[in-house]
Amino acid sequence: MIFFRLENDVTYFDHNATAPLHPVAREAWLEAADNFIGNPSSPHRVGSRADAALEEARLRLAAMLGCHAHDIVWTSGATEANNQVFQHFARVLPPDAPIHISAIEHPSVAESAAHYFGDRASLIPVTPDGIVDLDWLAEALARHRPGLVAVMAADNVTGVIQPWEQVANLCRRWEVPYLCDAAQWLGKENPIGLGTCDFVSGCAHKVGGPRGIGFLKCPSQGRLKPFLVGGPQEENRRAGTENVAGALALVAMLDARCGLLVEVEARREMRDQFIQRLTTALPEVKIVGELQPRLWNTVAAQLPQVDCRQRWVVKLDKLGVAVSTGSACSSGKEEPSPVLLAMGYAPNQAARVLRFSSGWETNEKDWETLLAIIQQAARELGVLASV
Repeated sequence: MIFFRLENDVTYFDHNATAPLHPVAREAWLEAADNFIGNPSSPHRVGSRADAALEEARLRLAAMLGCHAHDIVWTSGATEANNQVFQHFARVLPPDAPIHISAIEHPSVAESAAHYFGDRASLIPVTPDGIVDLDWLAEALARHRPGLVAVMAADNVTGVIQPWEQVANLCRRWEVPYLCDAAQWLGKENPIGLGTCDFVSGCAHKVGGPRGIGFLKCPSQGRLKPFLVGGPQEENRRAGTENVAGALALVAMLDARCGLLVEVEARREMRDQFIQRLTTALPEVKIVGELQPRLWNTVAAQLPQVDCRQRWVVKLDKLGVAVSTGSACSSGKEEPSPVLLAMGYAPNQAARVLRFSSGWETNEKDWETLLAIIQQAARELGVLASV
């Protein structure tokens, strides 16, 4: 069986998109695939063993989040989980009910909201630093109670940490259901407390687990309308044979990552040293959300202007480092990131933002390599004098 492995000639700084499969997750997946071959819904002993393993994983995940095991529904990922929430509320809310989502949500939230609610989905504005406007939300909740609020835990583009606990408290005060997309938070920050949110979505592949497995934390009271139908699995909340091996790998990976949380400050210092050296070498560079708390692994940097046909991400890729861009550029057409536009960036500014996202296995040498390659790219692009 072939698993994803990082190419030896590439320095990888795109963990917020997906992380390389970690040996812990690989071993957990292989062990589960070998030992739990049955369908958890089957009545025989083989099926019962698979079901027991799946329920043990559910208990372990619930303990991490601080919720009841029955609150957990296994999904194929955070995208499915988010879609399930919006289709549920589209079916149970009055036809004129509004909802509020932050202006910086992941497309799986933003596009689901637009698909199911159209212009009834209002965008919660964010500050120029990328923080959701709590005053706006408080006033909106007091003025006209919406059917749902969605604010992520941490932004996937900028790494800016959102005040999700305050949002949860506001929503609880006004008895408004709250969805927190925690895909970027899990495995990087402490998950305790997320269980107090009504709905939480997450997945494995952002933190070194396998693709194709995620979960939705939802209230155990009340009936969640299934997004997928065709079977009674997950207490009739999500049809389809559960991914037992994936669920065990997800929980094993989150367990391993939680054990590393004592190293967060050291990781943050590593990131900040890179920022200091980068802005010294290239004074034109501006760090997005620099003054706000951000995930320790994420740097969103607005780099000097270059010809789009020679855009930074392509040049860096050719030089051996994989990063992500805050906008898409092909055939001379720029599509700025909605996150950056919501923060007040002009399209030409947003087009110059790159995201560097590290992982737990990223070391100081990797950050040094990234800096050296950025400087080399800057020289080749003519924005840094050769020495």
